[in-house]
Amino acid sequence: MPDIENTGALKDIRVVELGQLIAGPFCGQLLGDMGAEVIKVEPPEQGDPMRAWGHGEAKLWWEVVARNKKSVSANLRVPEGQEIVRQLVEHADILIENFKPGTLEKWGLGPDVLQAINPRLIIVRVSGYGQSGPYSSRAGFGGIGEAMGGWRAIVGDPDRPPSRMGVSIGDTLAATFGCLGALAALHARQRTGRGQVVDSALYEAVLQVMESLVPEYMVSGHVRQRTGSTLEGVAPSNVYPCRNGEYLIGANQDAVFARLCKAMGQPELATDERYATHRARGRHQRELDELIARWTSAHSVEEVEALMIEHSVPAGKIYTAAEMLDDPHFAAREALISVESPRWGSFKMQNSFPKLSETPGGVRSLAPATIGEHNEEVFRELLKMDEAQIQALRVAGAI
Repeated sequence: MPDIENTGALKDIRVVELGQLIAGPFCGQLLGDMGAEVIKVEPPEQGDPMRAWGHGEAKLWWEVVARNKKSVSANLRVPEGQEIVRQLVEHADILIENFKPGTLEKWGLGPDVLQAINPRLIIVRVSGYGQSGPYSSRAGFGGIGEAMGGWRAIVGDPDRPPSRMGVSIGDTLAATFGCLGALAALHARQRTGRGQVVDSALYEAVLQVMESLVPEYMVSGHVRQRTGSTLEGVAPSNVYPCRNGEYLIGANQDAVFARLCKAMGQPELATDERYATHRARGRHQRELDELIARWTSAHSVEEVEALMIEHSVPAGKIYTAAEMLDDPHFAAREALISVESPRWGSFKMQNSFPKLSETPGGVRSLAPATIGEHNEEVFRELLKMDEAQIQALRVAGAI
């Protein structure tokens, strides 16, 4: 990729990323997209397993999660590799890790050690159950956090086992909240001059987006159930069949429902006592969905969409990658950007998000092609090592 100016809000922030797979690296991706310099520490030889992850013949997940990062190699299981991290921390603002709690401490890299070296250091720790509590020492992946946090119990059809999303939502939620915590800690550091630890647990990250699930149970004994493609009591809001595909309509607010009824040529439904209010529509949710489905089935997706736009009803197509690539709105907002890779050629990936008007983030560099690709740059320029010191690290198996 050509050199791209770093205009990001975090362009004066340096991040050391020790994590692997998704929950740690996605936090690093977010910070890197916002302009931070991210130095990713990978195990020599095998590297981050994400290099081999993805779907289809070409494994491209690494190209997204490792963009805007520099790769250095360091074996954290040997003293020489651990010392590399200690030296990096001297020059860092944020450190990210998603190892099992206690692992950093076992390597002599616990917060007490690292913050003694750099009291301004912010340490983002992403784990299954958090750094404290009776479950903290358990291994945890994103799916386990989704189950414990309440997500899996309510996703899927009621007559089948709980379903999962097609993406690793537990991991990315924990990473996103870890990033949010890091930004808050940076702000606090302006006042105190001190860093702190950001403790992001997978199950608690999921719990944060579970709306009123727990209060509903405590106050009224209500237990949310799996309801397939609908939300219980929220109607109409579903995917409806058309002659040539499926279409999503969300018209559960009274005024919006009235506009949907007019679009359907059945304005009288808006004043029908079965459907006139939010609660009434919730009680008659199934029959209302069947009624709308009969109408959509007689039309094409394009015909339904034109009517929804005309009557200002929230609705939309069910997008796949192909539709995203062909959509003018994605193009106008540059939601997808083109990159040129020596290995994969030209392809598109999601752009930096959210969009900032004055300090926009972006994709400035490709994911590192090789493990330790930036060893020479980082060790020589940042850590001021000479060739003899670097060679000693090679001999010790540290890089």
